Amino acid sequence: MYLLDTNIWLERLLGQPKTNEVGQLLGLIPSDELFITDFAFHSVCVIMARLKKQLALLDFVQDLFIDGDVSLVSLPPNKTPELIKAMKRYKLDFDDAYQYLAAKLNGLTLVTFDKDLKRNPLGGRTPAQIIASLK
Repeated sequence: MYLLDTNIWLERLLGQPKTNEVGQLLGLIPSDELFITDFAFHSVCVIMARLKKQLALLDFVQDLFIDGDVSLVSLPPNKTPELIKAMKRYKLDFDDAYQYLAAKLNGLTLVTFDKDLKRNPLGGRTPAQIIASLK
């Protein structure tokens, strides 16, 4: 089961250079094995709204949660001390520590293009690495 970082979803939504890689990953993994944090979801919403891509945002929500079976995970407020520890221990900013801790607490593989997320015990795997391991 896989927690996809914000940059994975945005790569696809914005048609960035690795969009085909992300598309291939999304085609290989059933949506009920995919997870997104509430933080990543709202970050995508903010970015898409800022770019005036509201219709694409609506399609994203439809694809993930209405037609698909992607799960939304969050960290409760009582996990904030662990979040702060992860920030300090692994030299992560808040959003990276949030993704790391959400993956750790839910037993998920973290999928990201962010090299900073490699500085934790879970590491972070790229879509290409996941694709290669599934073949």
